[in-house]
Amino acid sequence: MLPSRFSSRLKSVPEPIAQAVEPQALVVASNPDFLDLKVRLHQNLLDEINLSVIERMPREQFVTEVGDIIRELLTAETTPLNERERKQIVKDVLDEVMGLGPLEPLLRDPSIDDILVNTYAKVYVERHGKLELTPVRFKDNSHLLRIINKMVAAVGRRVDEGQPVVDARLADGSRINAVLPPVAVDGPLLSIRKFARRPFDLDLLIANETITPDMAVMLRGMVRGKISILISGGTGSGKTTMLNALSKAIDEHERIVTIEDAAELQLQQPHVARLETRQPNADGRGEITQRDLVKNALRMRPDRIILGEVRADEAFDMLQAMNTGHEGSMSTIHANSPRDAVMRLEQVIGMAGLEMSPRTIRSQIVSAIQVVMQLARWTDGKRRLISLQEMAGMEGDVPTMNEILRFVRTGTDADGRIHGHYEWKGIRPKFVEQLESMGINLPTNLFMSHRRGE
Repeated sequence: MLPSRFSSRLKSVPEPIAQAVEPQALVVASNPDFLDLKVRLHQNLLDEINLSVIERMPREQFVTEVGDIIRELLTAETTPLNERERKQIVKDVLDEVMGLGPLEPLLRDPSIDDILVNTYAKVYVERHGKLELTPVRFKDNSHLLRIINKMVAAVGRRVDEGQPVVDARLADGSRINAVLPPVAVDGPLLSIRKFARRPFDLDLLIANETITPDMAVMLRGMVRGKISILISGGTGSGKTTMLNALSKAIDEHERIVTIEDAAELQLQQPHVARLETRQPNADGRGEITQRDLVKNALRMRPDRIILGEVRADEAFDMLQAMNTGHEGSMSTIHANSPRDAVMRLEQVIGMAGLEMSPRTIRSQIVSAIQVVMQLARWTDGKRRLISLQEMAGMEGDVPTMNEILRFVRTGTDADGRIHGHYEWKGIRPKFVEQLESMGINLPTNLFMSHRRGE
């Protein structure tokens, strides 16, 4: 039997909330008096309802009846509110109970890619590659901390003074990172990389000017022909987006195993096994690292292994997989250029503590990785593939690479938009023979030396 507060007749479901953020609503919600009222109503609401019945109640009924309770509580308040503000407070308190409070409007806004919370008073978003400050704010750092705890608890992770840094994900796949005091000096910090509603493919990257149509032809052929690819770039340069787009070209009959710290890949093939690391529990036990998962993936009969990001000693096991029958595997790495990516890969393998000479490590890299592509985010907000290089072999103890194409920047206009062109070097890659042996024929003039404008 539901408590009296929830026993009334089910009313019509409220109108859906708009997908984009309404600026006026955000300004109202950021008013200090409004914030105090919202937090007070939320606390009173928790005193009024029986939380144990929430999970057993249909969402529509819960939303409707809790909305009625909030309106009743508002009648006892002395804060003057007009009708628009009353509707906004009901919506905000529902977000506090059922969602992530002040962040909910930003999470619903499809034009926002990243949400960056710098303590309770400042919330930034990234739209179209550029940062902007929003009027959204939390009541105080305790309010922000409660929302963070709600996020991480939903995926079985924890964050506190003993473990002040955490990576996790939301129910929709969005990736979050939270940092708490004492590591965060001024108060809790939160970063949210939103999960794309529409899965990326190469055609969408063409529309976004990340690549050109002829580059898409080459990339599709490389993926279908099982070329092992390392995607390099800085933070926010589009590495995971490129990995998602490339994976669309994988044959649907292949078995793919993905390994990530926080699952965010959106592979669309039917045969995908997704693995995610696990942090240690409160006793410091139960940790499962990427290296553990790479080793386990080799026992899962994968055709390809996709490692979300190379960070540590799992790099060696990944190279071993590429060298022992798992061609076409892919991963990402943080680096500023293809050559830096190879050097960093060597460094993280060295961190594994293996008794291997630098030459042996480099030989493993050269034989496993066939192509390194470099992505960058420019000041105009555009993300572009700026260089694609093929591993050519070793000259003495040094890995050599041949650049197939690069983006040449020629200038910046008054609006800050960067102009340039792609320059193909006229080098026919070695992997073309591998593709042709598999019946994948790229256009004969694709690699001719030429310039292609944006």
